[in-house]
Amino acid sequence: MAVLVALGAFLMTLAGGWSAHRVTDRRHLVLGLAGGLMLGVVGLELLPESLEAAGTELYGVPVALLLFVAGFLLAHLVERLLAHRPRHLDPARAGGTPMTAHGAAENHGRTPEVGLTAAAAMVGHSAMDGVAIGAAFQVGGGMGATVAVAVIAHDFADGFNTYTLAHAYGNARRRALAMLWADAAAPVVGAASTLFLTIPEPLLGGYLGLFGGALLYLAAAEILPEAHHAHPARSTLVCTVAGVLFIWLVVSAAH
Repeated sequence: MAVLVALGAFLMTLAGGWSAHRVTDRRHLVLGLAGGLMLGVVGLELLPESLEAAGTELYGVPVALLLFVAGFLLAHLVERLLAHRPRHLDPARAGGTPMTAHGAAENHGRTPEVGLTAAAAMVGHSAMDGVAIGAAFQVGGGMGATVAVAVIAHDFADGFNTYTLAHAYGNARRRALAMLWADAAAPVVGAASTLFLTIPEPLLGGYLGLFGGALLYLAAAEILPEAHHAHPARSTLVCTVAGVLFIWLVVSAAH
């Protein structure tokens, strides 16, 4: 089941890459919805479940919460190490010159290898998304479904970024597409790896807490700011709220 669900992430990643190649004016709505879905999964499902599964405390603080904070900081560290990557792209120039938040070109002196390295990091991240799907299904079907929704939602942004990172730094379209396909396949491979092992419940709870912290960072620091960058519209905010409410409905139905 986890592998079949991960195929949804595969398709959504390709959709994000296609959008990067042919940018539409509605991308901000998709990203706004994705941010809301991710926020809902972290707050309403991942964090409560990880607290229950991990159980133990360390110096008076639940281990799941410590790992949740560690996951947030780890994602922040990785993002800072890749801070030279393009943060915002002018839709009319997507796939071309990377732009800063102030619109200044910033790819002077950069080599294609920089883009490939950053795109490869996205592939590794997507593989861990697949592991999270598989781990969540080991907890239960409801948990697996909610985590899968969050992963599939933000894989649109992953596909968009992977293609853009590879192509914007001067790599040929063929290389950018190769990285996109690798990123799309990574969640399936990650989910399949969990079929061959059963994760102990305390370790499972800790991993879900760690993943929840990283997912929250991606939503708050990456997905939502990107959604509001070019289109700070009320419709984007409505999509974000709708995403949270949808996860609330999914969680209540699962329980």
